[in-house]
Amino acid sequence: MLMDYLTLWWVWVSIALLLGVIEILLPGNIFLGFALGALGMVPIVLIFPDPNTSFFLALFAGLSLAAWIILRVLFRKQSSGARIVTRDINED
Repeated sequence: MLMDYLTLWWVWVSIALLLGVIEILLPGNIFLGFALGALGMVPIVLIFPDPNTSFFLALFAGLSLAAWIILRVLFRKQSSGARIVTRDINED
């Protein structure tokens, strides 16, 4: 029964949208990687419509991990804008 749903492309789009909404509600860049992994599964489901369930889930995990690592590298360069104080203004 699970295999029937995993071979439908719109199920993966729905999972990606759901994980995107969860990321908006609980920010932390964790669910965004899973959402991009689910979105990356859509063309794979369209190309390979009949593989087994474990292949789909393993591929989803790999795509999610790759998306999370890429997001981690991209967002690491952004600063929080906090200023680091190296000198006390009262010590003059």
